[in-house]
Amino acid sequence: MRAFLFCLIAQTASAEVVFEDLSGNLPPHSYTGGWEHFVGGGIAVFDCNGDTLPDLLAAGGTSPASLMINRGDMAFSAAPFPKITGATGAYPLDINDDGHLDLMVLRVGENRLLLGNGSCGFDSANILWGFDGGDAWSTAFSATWEDTGPVLAIGNYVDRANPDGPFEACDDNSLHRWRGTEFVTTTLTPGYCALSMLFARDASGQKRLRISNDRHYYVRAGSEQMYDIGRNRFLGPDDGWETIRLWGMGIASRDITGDGRAEVMLTSMGDQLMQIAGEDGHYTRAPYGLGTYAQRPHLGDDGRPSTGWHAEFADVNNDGQPDLFIAKGNVDQMPGLAMKDPNSLLIQQADGTFTEGSIAAGVATVDRSRGAALADLDLDGRLDLVVMNRRAPVELYRNVTESVGNYLSVDLRMPGVNTRAVGALVEVTANGTTQTQEITVGGGHAGGQAGPMHFGLGSATVADIRITWPDGQVTRQPGQPANRRILLKP
Repeated sequence: MRAFLFCLIAQTASAEVVFEDLSGNLPPHSYTGGWEHFVGGGIAVFDCNGDTLPDLLAAGGTSPASLMINRGDMAFSAAPFPKITGATGAYPLDINDDGHLDLMVLRVGENRLLLGNGSCGFDSANILWGFDGGDAWSTAFSATWEDTGPVLAIGNYVDRANPDGPFEACDDNSLHRWRGTEFVTTTLTPGYCALSMLFARDASGQKRLRISNDRHYYVRAGSEQMYDIGRNRFLGPDDGWETIRLWGMGIASRDITGDGRAEVMLTSMGDQLMQIAGEDGHYTRAPYGLGTYAQRPHLGDDGRPSTGWHAEFADVNNDGQPDLFIAKGNVDQMPGLAMKDPNSLLIQQADGTFTEGSIAAGVATVDRSRGAALADLDLDGRLDLVVMNRRAPVELYRNVTESVGNYLSVDLRMPGVNTRAVGALVEVTANGTTQTQEITVGGGHAGGQAGPMHFGLGSATVADIRITWPDGQVTRQPGQPANRRILLKP
């Protein structure tokens, strides 16, 4: 495998990544609860009031969900929010195309679709929008858009009403398609205890729904799933879809090889599985030497396997090569798995391999982490970090890495439906290297972001931008200066 298939070359020497712990700048909050909240614990990152500063919505489990407003300089304050308990996660999106970001709040119980008013106020819209929130144990979400409007995918965990459960008692999942006046629901069966879902282009370039499932509860008959939304069916071996069985927790997707096709990271108990997208439209498993398996704690003397949750690709030192953060933590007291399980920050090197950088960066904490997000919270061009923990406070870190490369922040807007251009491909070319990101809603673990796409540029001071919009239209913006945020429309 030619140099691990990777040939992206950094344009500047990689600086040692360093974060400053500012967790005290957050209002007190933790994700609490019993076995129904062993999983979940996500965080949504989005600008709810239009001041360009990303705000936070943290799921609370048996505690109320908490809205935290970004006041600048990495300081956050609690804000009024509907009292919602039982929340496992949240994802921001503009569901009604009014330009204001809304929220899908996943719950143990009825899921809540909340419409935002542009001033960080939110109102329940289940009845208004004809959305059936159900009464399941919801743990996964993704959304895409068709010509007629949004399509919401909701993944459910164990069927709490099954008297023979919890093992081999996974609940069905559902699709909710907008049909002019209400959402029409389709059941996706069989379900295998989904913990992450993602609508995105697969290795073949087709938009499909990937579902990552927890083998701990489906035990033997299930697997990872891929649903073809165009043909309304699951893919199987005849389609070239490999049967993969793991303790699936989270999904991350981004092109790291420079060929325009997104690789996929699947977190799990034990090995974290990277899948490399091939020219033939299929995936191959990354070689062990790539450095992404992160299968054991890299701090302390606990040699038991790690448990991975949220995964996210992001360029934390702006060298033009995406890095990878993995939130880790024991489910609760599972004796066969590490109890002190430090989070991983895998820094991509010039040859495409990854090395562990969390200890030097100061983010190798060992609480039971669940959700997380890398986002430029203070608008200084460096991606900061927030980490959700089960039965422990939320962590907040400012990126203070010195000698970082240049960057470009690309935000998209569209008129009519799908105002946030979900499904668009953003290509940024600088110093002869092209990076590609797709705008998606979903993936991670129980939480996502709605904001500009961040591209590290290394030493490049200008970049060319190419946008493939959801309808296939292509626009170009050549020669864009670095170190700024740019808003583009068709």
